[in-house]
Amino acid sequence: MVDTLDNLMSHFTQHGEKPKAIVWAHNSHLGDARATDMSRRGELNVGQLMRERHPEEVINVGFTTYSGTVTAASDWGDPAELKRVRPGMQDSYEELFHEVDIPNFLLTIRDHRHLRRQLAKPLLERAIGVIYRPETERWSHYFHARLSEQFDAVIHFDETRAVEPLERSSHWEKGELPETYPSAM
Repeated sequence: MVDTLDNLMSHFTQHGEKPKAIVWAHNSHLGDARATDMSRRGELNVGQLMRERHPEEVINVGFTTYSGTVTAASDWGDPAELKRVRPGMQDSYEELFHEVDIPNFLLTIRDHRHLRRQLAKPLLERAIGVIYRPETERWSHYFHARLSEQFDAVIHFDETRAVEPLERSSHWEKGELPETYPSAM
């Protein structure tokens, strides 16, 4: 992916253009992996590799949410379902941003030294992607991260709403049954 981006940018530059690219993907792909548990496992991602190759040109933007709904499968190959997102866990960035009591905000980190220091402490961060397993949320979706090293900015939506498929299936419409979603955390 990173080589493809570099090749595209080079192609347009050779033709006299000043290209810019926006890559839209999950936080775990675009935040700098060196600031997360991924790095300890030897994993790399697009965010890290682009920062290493183009340190002054890359801006990594992450997204967080405290609660709401999401369209995701329970396992690879399973159909997409409408699922409730559990409230952010204690000692997580999601909980911290929820406590700010502003429903939606953009937090620019890169140019604010004091804020960078404050967000350099490792906290839990949630990653929800194609798969979402609320029943194993802590182990399936949370990892430790140093947000100010991972992202240059973060967009927080306190409550998110699931992307709705163009063609809804009865499986998606049914979604996560209320009795399968614990009311107390």
